[in-house]
Amino acid sequence: MAGNKEVEIKFRMTSLPSLTKRLRTAGFRVITRSTHEINTLYDQPGQKLRKKGELLRLRKYGDKWVLTHKAKGEAGRHKTRVETELEVSDGKKMDAILLTLGFKPSFRYEKYRAEWSDEQGHVVLDETPIGNFGEIEGPARWIDRTAKLLGITPRDYITLSYAELFSEWKRRTKSSAKEMTFTAIR
Repeated sequence: MAGNKEVEIKFRMTSLPSLTKRLRTAGFRVITRSTHEINTLYDQPGQKLRKKGELLRLRKYGDKWVLTHKAKGEAGRHKTRVETELEVSDGKKMDAILLTLGFKPSFRYEKYRAEWSDEQGHVVLDETPIGNFGEIEGPARWIDRTAKLLGITPRDYITLSYAELFSEWKRRTKSSAKEMTFTAIR
């Protein structure tokens, strides 16, 4: 399968303004200002993709639609997996195609995402219904250097997906929410 290897970590943000200041000081520049993003994960009956550790996602980011497949990841200090993405011009038609092929929405989550870069990798700042998270994506050594620069230690690294973070949040809060959307969690 053609795709790029994605290497990343997540971390909990304690202060968005403070992190934004540290990014600027470290020479990062804003690529995309905070933009609404809605994600729908699709699976087959019996959750065949999930059981294999794979993911199929249709994302609407602002007015842009992207279909993504992520292969089973490797466990370790960083999350590593092959990611194949395709921009689609009409997300509603893509949804109809997926439904026709037997895929069903299995989970929805949304956030407001700002993207930053220093030309070597990306840092994204996500404001979600269950808290604020950052992601650092790029070469493994660069991730560790950038994390240190931003005051993030290896024990702060999170390699869970948003679906897994949502499941943990539900257990902790005893919420009955079925999806990680601002409407469902209010």
